[in-house]
Amino acid sequence: MKLLNRLKLKSRMILILGLMALVQTGFIGLFAVHYLQQSLDEQIGQRALHVAKTIAALPIIVEAIERRDSSYLQPVSLRLAEKTQARFVVIGDSDAIRLAHPNPEKLGLSMADDDGDDSSQALIHGKGYISKALGSLGWSMRGKAPVFSTDGNRVVGVISVGYDLDRVADIIHRYRLTLIAVIALSFMLSAMIAVWFANHFKRAIFGLEPEQIAYLFDEQRAILESVREGIIAINSKGEITTINQTAIVTLGLPKEGRLIGQKVEDVLPDSSLLEVLQTGEPQYDQEVWRDHYCIIANRLPLKQGDQITGVVSSFRRKDELDLVSKKLTRIQQYADTLRSQAHEYSNKLHTIAGLIQIGANEEALALIGQETRSHQKLIRLLLDAVPDPILAGCLLGKYNRARELGLRLKIDPESRMTELPDHLPREQLVSILGNLIDNALEATLKHNGVNGEVTLSMTDLGNDLIFEVEDQGPGICESEQQRIFEKGVSSKGKEGHGIGLHLVKSLLTNLGGTITLEPVADTGSRFIVYIPKQREPRSAEFHPEQDAG
Repeated sequence: MKLLNRLKLKSRMILILGLMALVQTGFIGLFAVHYLQQSLDEQIGQRALHVAKTIAALPIIVEAIERRDSSYLQPVSLRLAEKTQARFVVIGDSDAIRLAHPNPEKLGLSMADDDGDDSSQALIHGKGYISKALGSLGWSMRGKAPVFSTDGNRVVGVISVGYDLDRVADIIHRYRLTLIAVIALSFMLSAMIAVWFANHFKRAIFGLEPEQIAYLFDEQRAILESVREGIIAINSKGEITTINQTAIVTLGLPKEGRLIGQKVEDVLPDSSLLEVLQTGEPQYDQEVWRDHYCIIANRLPLKQGDQITGVVSSFRRKDELDLVSKKLTRIQQYADTLRSQAHEYSNKLHTIAGLIQIGANEEALALIGQETRSHQKLIRLLLDAVPDPILAGCLLGKYNRARELGLRLKIDPESRMTELPDHLPREQLVSILGNLIDNALEATLKHNGVNGEVTLSMTDLGNDLIFEVEDQGPGICESEQQRIFEKGVSSKGKEGHGIGLHLVKSLLTNLGGTITLEPVADTGSRFIVYIPKQREPRSAEFHPEQDAG
């Protein structure tokens, strides 16, 4: 194997194709010779049996066997062998004792002393048969036929006719010489074809050796994995041929599955790569929304002459710095919230301390109980109904946010969310629920002022996870219900809004969920989210429904 690797591609192909032709022709030749030998043996055996049956049917032979007249049968057997071009004609009686044989010294001896064949199949069963054996006269194909008495009731003898196999050996030898010549010609022809194919193949791969191609492939793969941009390439059939890890991470694709060879529309249903493949028009700096972030994509067609052979796309996240800025802003908001809560609790601690100092212990205990009672009730509810720490932490944070705004976030005590599927991304679930609650808090505060209430109900019964968020806002008119989930559309009428609900719908699209909007009887809106427990992708739909009342 090491020696083969040292050879050039052309030498390898000549050697391999030549050996393949040699092996194939050799196997075919051996089979042909074996089949020819069997066929010739069968033909000679059938001829010997036919001659033996013909001699056994001659009345004069039958009568001589019955008389055990060796003096008559001996010369007759020699003449019959000469006439039929047989090597020998041996005649035996019912006990397989020779009555005629080319070698007079064998007369009177058993026919079984050559190869152990006692001719029982002919003498006992009365059937003719063919055999190949090494007898006293060498290798021969023999046909043995029983001799029946003149009345045909019993077997009185046996006729054995043998043909020399030297002629078969000569024929097989001639075929072997022909086979060797054919093998040599096949090897030469294969070598010529290998030379032509190797030259053509070398031109197609720019004169590179396989090891060089493998090195370039590994080098290209390393380069693709080292760049910070995502890269995807498809062929003329729309199948993915190249994709790096950055692309997989950026697009949120599964790392375990094999993406190479899959149809791009199956992996990325909204991709524009097929459009570029059909039109051949490149696309530069295209903004694409993926989940909750924006991607800047470039798509270039690959061409060989005038034919489009594929498309390559490179892309990067536009909002990497924006994400960092948003995270810092969110941290600042959390810090402000903690600062306001610390100030609030500091005032209450001072009040409690003052009550204790003036001896109003019962009033101090009542104030402490009033302050902790609502938190303890919420924590007990979350521990029992929402064991997932991420979702429970989100709800607790929104509860505190509502209190900071002077609102109440009421969680239905009958809520239950204990069967969250493992495959459901918690960050997406928190983003969906958090945006809906934030919108409900803002709408309630704007329309109803402080002391307003937002209600949350959850259930995991059945095949879906269901979340209901109801606010006390001004409601959404019917004309806006059809557009409320579009990017940039907001009931607030302020610049920079209209992202939250669009993000909710985008996340639900990935999860195969749906969202509905119902107007509340008096005022406000109720958003209902359905997320399937089983991973069956489907398009997220928005269904505005009129209140039945």
